Amino acid sequence: MSGEIHLLIVDDDERIRGLLQKFLIRHGFCVTAARDAAHARRLLAGLEFDLIVLDVMMPGEDGISLTRDLRSKIATPIMLLTAKGETEDRIAGLEAGADDYLPKPFEPKELLLRINAVLRRMPQIEEIETAPKYIHLGRFRYDVERGELWEGDQIVRLTATESQLMRIFAAAPAEPVTRNDLVERLGRDGGQAQERAVDVQITRLRRKIEDDPRQPRYLQTVRGSGYMLTPE
Repeated sequence: MSGEIHLLIVDDDERIRGLLQKFLIRHGFCVTAARDAAHARRLLAGLEFDLIVLDVMMPGEDGISLTRDLRSKIATPIMLLTAKGETEDRIAGLEAGADDYLPKPFEPKELLLRINAVLRRMPQIEEIETAPKYIHLGRFRYDVERGELWEGDQIVRLTATESQLMRIFAAAPAEPVTRNDLVERLGRDGGQAQERAVDVQITRLRRKIEDDPRQPRYLQTVRGSGYMLTPE
């Protein structure tokens, strides 16, 4: 999974930053480290990364604020590291646009597994002979083969998780997908908190494809079953 993948580690703790950099390099990643949000912004201005590992609690601009701003500009997957264990704080990170979170303290091996799980959310969709090339959702169209969402001639930027959700739904349009199935296919651990996290990601995706996200037309809730994409 690692190959030539370039990671950006952002953490104000020099010891943790150094340990993570050495550990991930040892596992085949190319790793660049930043000491704070301002340093990360300078690096992002000149380099492209495959994934950002970002500490939430930093002096100056915190990780959630940086995530929210970056998400308005780039679709690079973001994983948050947080010392806070409350579900509300994790949900705040997901709502800001993060793809995953990992509470501190954690084992480096768990971080490695989580990174690979996030990166696996961007595979090419399996070839399905009967699948349409495009799925139309009002003024939007989804290119099934490329995994791209378009509004007219403008591409709509999706996060890694949103992109994977679209791939899952597009592979079985008009068929319900359970929340538990979504949790498993997104590479997450089970549990009610993870199902809540999926709900947050669904809400974010609806904001991008629905005229009224509170009354979804295309990404519908199926009571007792989960969610279903209903194209035109």
